[in-house]
Amino acid sequence: MTEIAQAHAPSYYTATAHPREPAPALAGSASADVCIVGGGYTGLHAALTLAEAGRKVVLLEENLIGWGASGRNGGQLHTGQRRDQSYLEDTFGKEMARRLWDLSQEAKALVKGRIDRHRIDCDWMPGLIHAVHKERYLSEELAYAEKLSRDYGYDAIDKLDRDALAKAIGTDVYFGGTRDREAGHLHPLNLALGLARAAEAAGVTIHEATRATRLVEENGRVVVETTNGRVDAGDVLLAGNGYLAGLDTDLDARVMPINNYILTTEPLDEARADALIPGREAAADSRFVVHYWRLTKDRRMLFGGGETYSPSFPADIASFVRKHLLGIYPQLADVKIDHAWGGTLAVTQNRLPYLRRVRKNVYAAAGFSGHGVAIAGFSGHIAALAMIGDSERFDIMSSLPVARFPGGRLLRWPILVLAMSWFALRDRL
Repeated sequence: MTEIAQAHAPSYYTATAHPREPAPALAGSASADVCIVGGGYTGLHAALTLAEAGRKVVLLEENLIGWGASGRNGGQLHTGQRRDQSYLEDTFGKEMARRLWDLSQEAKALVKGRIDRHRIDCDWMPGLIHAVHKERYLSEELAYAEKLSRDYGYDAIDKLDRDALAKAIGTDVYFGGTRDREAGHLHPLNLALGLARAAEAAGVTIHEATRATRLVEENGRVVVETTNGRVDAGDVLLAGNGYLAGLDTDLDARVMPINNYILTTEPLDEARADALIPGREAAADSRFVVHYWRLTKDRRMLFGGGETYSPSFPADIASFVRKHLLGIYPQLADVKIDHAWGGTLAVTQNRLPYLRRVRKNVYAAAGFSGHGVAIAGFSGHIAALAMIGDSERFDIMSSLPVARFPGGRLLRWPILVLAMSWFALRDRL
């Protein structure tokens, strides 16, 4: 039976995406050097790297390119790993922390470089502000900026006191923060679609509306069975992040899907937009359950806030997110909400990504914990490099410990709900 692709989420990104002809579903059997399961950043960057190295690549996507988190996220490109350098030094030592920093810088450069090289029109804008929501956190935030400059030679961060931050983001509810001039924001779905065009131009075969159902080893190769046929491959990359339940039990045990939500307002006039974020940077705050926001190219406020930990989305996503928005920008109470949507990302217990050779000739990359614009694509890229003989970067990332969630698949949901509810309460208090 042929799978039917679900449409993209009814988001601002879908409404402003650059149209792309859908790829045909797989029909029958195919053969490849590498089969990639998942058409988001991880799979697309991997496919492009492999095709540029001369490998024959088949990429399978259950729905449409960028349908998952890659086409729904906040669009923020961060510096560093998901955990900061102080945590990495304390946990793994300074030498390993330095390697992870260097890899994160490569990840950021990979995204920017491919945007430039393939002329991907995705509204790239530099600048990312981190706003501190508790006064006692501010000294730590400023000291961390000094640490990155002193120990890592990273001088792209400006310190912002309370008044400077209020002028930069149009609200006085925060106590200060920092601005990273080399981080920034973009249109995530158009980035994914642009990467798909580049991959196809390099020779990658993409099949949308094709759901992978099982992996089978045959004669030293891996067969990916799907709803529409099968692909016989030398190597396989599982690149579906929060949408891979059932394809690998170890991945399922260590990576947890959660849901996050975003809205966009109607377009604001220029004066009102300038009163909010005159420099057009993106912003995120220091809460454990992060609020993040920015102005789009057409001057809409795009705001993300709130998570849920069940498979279903709230009945009224706009109202669910709007209450978080008005806690920061009460002056937007009169503004109409034009789009509101949710999406599924994947987290790990320690928020470090899960990269592994899960079995012979099968690689997996998932669990980017809200840091996927840079790290997800880079993870696919280094998995691809490992397949063609350069495994140094992949080996470093795959050495990071990622524990199983307690309770297995049956109990991990309620345990996560309890933990995340506690952190949300701590944010409010």
